[in-house]
Amino acid sequence: MGKEKKYMTRQILIQRTIDNLSKLPDQKLKEVSDFAEFLLSKLEDQLLTEGMQKLASNSKSFQFLEDEEDLYSEADLKEKYK
Repeated sequence: MGKEKKYMTRQILIQRTIDNLSKLPDQKLKEVSDFAEFLLSKLEDQLLTEGMQKLASNSKSFQFLEDEEDLYSEADLKEKYK
């Protein structure tokens, strides 16, 4: 889907939603508003989590472990997991 078409579809959906919202009684409008805030909160949490994961994966804090020699090998095992 092209950027223009996606934008038009989004604009149409937004306008349709606004039209529907204007027809709702106040209590139902409040419910929709609360739900929209809930969805935005979940999205913000997801973006924050993804950002932290990216920072942690790009961090060089534990890079020294990559250069460290292995302390143990399979020969040190008393029993192998099957």
